[in-house]
Amino acid sequence: MRTDEFDFYLPEELIAQHPIKERDTSRMMVLNKETGNIEHETFKNIKNYLHKGDVLVINDTKVIPARLIGEKEDTHAVIELLLLKDLGNNIWECLSRPQKRLHIGTMIKFSDELSAEVTELLSDGITHVKLIYKGILMEVLDRLGEMPLPPYIHEKLPQGEKDRYNTVYAKNIGSAAAPTAGLHFTKELLEELKQEGIIITNITLHVGLGTFRPVEVEDVNKHHMHKEYYEMSAETANILNKAKEEGRRIIAVGTTSTRTLETIMSKYNTFKSCSGETDIFIYPGYNFKAIDGLITNFHLPKSTLIMLVSALASKEIILNAYQEAVKNKYRFFSFGDCMLII
Repeated sequence: MRTDEFDFYLPEELIAQHPIKERDTSRMMVLNKETGNIEHETFKNIKNYLHKGDVLVINDTKVIPARLIGEKEDTHAVIELLLLKDLGNNIWECLSRPQKRLHIGTMIKFSDELSAEVTELLSDGITHVKLIYKGILMEVLDRLGEMPLPPYIHEKLPQGEKDRYNTVYAKNIGSAAAPTAGLHFTKELLEELKQEGIIITNITLHVGLGTFRPVEVEDVNKHHMHKEYYEMSAETANILNKAKEEGRRIIAVGTTSTRTLETIMSKYNTFKSCSGETDIFIYPGYNFKAIDGLITNFHLPKSTLIMLVSALASKEIILNAYQEAVKNKYRFFSFGDCMLII
């Protein structure tokens, strides 16, 4: 299977550069994964497509202001770090740019209260650094760091709107990117769904390179995902197992929730309280074991994410839906509109 089979034409003006004013007023394409039938809706009307007893699985990870721009203490060369993963003892896995200017022992200064020492240089820009700071790290990052918006978003979020790159239910700090399918929910809409008998439960997957790293090989089978940390509580496992037993639908909110659920079900053949790392790569031919439906944004051409949704429906149905989305001027990517695939 070739990567370019998942390419499509996308006018640049359809790439959303900023979040919509009201989260739940984004557009929603409702796609029947069996027939390819399409309906055009507004996200706040999602309850019309859900049944009492359906389980929505949300990812409660929280994005930190993880993009830091500093300079080498010796040469003053500008260095950018994107914090990806806390490895313990103040050692962080990062993406560094430009990595070629770094060596083990390089000191990078961001301010009088934060600097970093390079401890290890790995491939593909991955660098390990030891953070040296005064006070509480997350408070320091909140002051100095920028939200790590994807490279196709060219506008920075205003200082008072950093929360727009987090879901309203984000709580577990650790992501380098948002689980963007959840950005459409408001607290009021979630409460309304609960009143309708929709069950909402959470998992955690800290979004890192595995989710947004581009596919750079021609053969899909040769792409390797970067590992990302996940966890599931006993309460969530019980809710999901009961839904499976009773034949009720499990609908993942986002590809990150999907990958977590499919990882656990593939590993244990049931849902259970657990944590670990996943590098699961889902593309057409994959047999879904955990989910019945998916809420997801519109993804980049040739990305692992469009491959995942193409596995849930089919490549033909998804690419046709994407053509329809372009024709109807849906907004694409992180701050864009969404699909409900059922």
